[in-house]
Amino acid sequence: MKVTVFGATGSVGRLAVERFLAAGHEVRAFARDPRKLALSHPALTLVAGDARDASAVAAALRGQDAVVITVGAGMSRKSRVRSEATMTVIQAMQAEGVSRLICQSTLGAHESWSNLNFWWKRVMFGALLRPVFMDHELQEQLVRASGLDWTIVRPGAFTDGPATGGYREGFAPSERRLSLKITRADVAEFLRRQLTETRYLHRAVGISN
Repeated sequence: MKVTVFGATGSVGRLAVERFLAAGHEVRAFARDPRKLALSHPALTLVAGDARDASAVAAALRGQDAVVITVGAGMSRKSRVRSEATMTVIQAMQAEGVSRLICQSTLGAHESWSNLNFWWKRVMFGALLRPVFMDHELQEQLVRASGLDWTIVRPGAFTDGPATGGYREGFAPSERRLSLKITRADVAEFLRRQLTETRYLHRAVGISN
């Protein structure tokens, strides 16, 4: 499969690129400076650009089978890059006839708010990271309204460490027995699965330990 990854040099995007390549997919890694991947592979193409630049985005996904969005805002608490980039990608996909979209969001968005504990509801997303959280919610709204073959992936808080495969997935919003954490490697592996699985087509799926 030919896949373009937007946000390819982020902590999850980087790992996703590695797993896609290991699984035999052809990858276009899109980022402001994709050389930061420090990765060379016959099936890897590095593409430099801003994910809010319509012409650059269209060129990067033209002729591809799937798109994965793992765009982040770094340390910024006010950036709207997630929703802005997602809108640009969606419009380009619609114009270019690319239908499969996998978008990384966050656990807690929309109906999964009920999965969170007091700390995440009132302190993190309720106060400290409120603008970031609202941008994720807008991002999800755009994906749902896109008319594409989408899957939204909602991971818990990222931790370091190897992929374990021991996380939970597809749980109900009423589920409260969660650690609300998951390794970046597990998130990347879950994203890889979505390239060939249809279980979560047109669904937003939570993943967490």
